[in-house]
Amino acid sequence: MATWNSRGLRGSFLEELINLTNEKYRNQKLALIQKVPTPIKPIHIDQSTRHITLAYFEQKSTVDYIGVVQGIPVCFDAKECAEDRFPLANIHEHQMKFMEEFEAQEGIAFLLIYFKNRDCFIYLPFTYLKTFWERMERGGKKSFAFEELNPAFEISTYSGTFVHYLEKIQMDLEDRQQLSCKHDAST
Repeated sequence: MATWNSRGLRGSFLEELINLTNEKYRNQKLALIQKVPTPIKPIHIDQSTRHITLAYFEQKSTVDYIGVVQGIPVCFDAKECAEDRFPLANIHEHQMKFMEEFEAQEGIAFLLIYFKNRDCFIYLPFTYLKTFWERMERGGKKSFAFEELNPAFEISTYSGTFVHYLEKIQMDLEDRQQLSCKHDAST
């Protein structure tokens, strides 16, 4: 069993922004995305504050968010990174497997990464993540650099939407369609 402690709150800033964004998307009837709760079993509760200070995860989590955008199933994980290198150790093998299976069912899986030092949000399509993951499995780098990411997937913040990722989902869909057309033309 995995143990939970304050390290589990590392992504709370990003998750709060995403939660506010998802609420706005829901109110505008653009998307219905929900935070996936990770079941925990409390072991120690500080009686003075009523806060859980030690707990165990009851099961492995899949991703942080799951839902639908205009009829398209989506799932994603939110990650924060303090430096220009994102360690792949922040992603678990069972999460990669879930996202791969989700995509096989014609859903869209991705990461939303907040690079703190740059104050920058990035949408990372699963296909890009999978490339970095496979490179690591072949004995390559166990991380990827910010410079390796497609700058077109940087998320802008405007019009009261904190992490406006819907535009990047559209971009991801267009990229997939172009690849599909290229594949069809070559066969």
